[in-house]
Amino acid sequence: MRNYDQESERIIQWLKRYTGKIFLGLLALLVIGTSLKTVKPEEEGVVLFLGQFTRTVKPGLNFIAPLGLERMYKIPVQRQLKMEFGFRTAGTGSRSTYSSRDYHDESLMLTGDLNLSDVEWVVQYRIVDSYQYLFKVRDAEDALRDMSEAAVRKTVGDRTVNEVLTVGRQEVASNVEVLLQAMCEEYENGLRIDQVVLQDVNPPEPVKPSFNAVNQAQQERATLINQAESEYNQVIPRATGEAEETVQLAEAYALNRVNRAIGEADRFTSLYEEFIKAPEVTKKRIYFETLERILPKIGDKIIVDEKGNNVLPLLNIDRRTQTQEK
Repeated sequence: MRNYDQESERIIQWLKRYTGKIFLGLLALLVIGTSLKTVKPEEEGVVLFLGQFTRTVKPGLNFIAPLGLERMYKIPVQRQLKMEFGFRTAGTGSRSTYSSRDYHDESLMLTGDLNLSDVEWVVQYRIVDSYQYLFKVRDAEDALRDMSEAAVRKTVGDRTVNEVLTVGRQEVASNVEVLLQAMCEEYENGLRIDQVVLQDVNPPEPVKPSFNAVNQAQQERATLINQAESEYNQVIPRATGEAEETVQLAEAYALNRVNRAIGEADRFTSLYEEFIKAPEVTKKRIYFETLERILPKIGDKIIVDEKGNNVLPLLNIDRRTQTQEK
């Protein structure tokens, strides 16, 4: 018992001697721990002194007032952030997995022709002004989510369900991006919208089979129209070409007949003028020219005098003809 009392007395004396040093050491560790802050390369530090904004600091090791006099918020200004609507990504990797929770309360919306569509989209954004992000709008990300949903509902409400589901998807995304950026600038929330992407647009599950049937019918209709236009493009140009060819042949035939008639008329006029000047000479010339044109075409003919009754002239002529042929 006496040894125990001596040991306790020794410990008490030791504590009295070193309490101040221990306290100072703990205080130094506390000061260092609360004054040294590391800011990552993609971040920016926003420093508040007793709750009031004082400055922003760059990436690296930074010092602030210790013991809670200054407080630092690290804002990822160099990182692209995103918000998902209508779905949530549960995990990423070689194959992304998605949450099984139902988010139809934010994805179901009414189109301009009073139809429902299930729209899933992603908003990619960056923080470009840390001060505005922290102090101009309370909970800027929740505000951005509400603004995004309002912008999409407004844009989808101005279009038909077919435009939203098919050809108008890119236009919807572009209009939402412009509208959302304008709202961010108006509210001064320090955010910049990089891109709005419509991930998936579908009709609601209860009407999806009927909608798919309608789409299939429309695709078949478009296919038949394309086939008809293809056949039209094959037949009509060919018929047009044949018609033009026939017209050109007819015009050529008409021109030929007209030119020939004009030439014959001119020839007849010339003969008539010569006939007026010398009728007998003209008659003989025409007679001879006619014989010259006709006789070569009628073959070998023998013309004898009506009084000739001898065969010799015929034989002589026949032999003469054979000699000429040889």
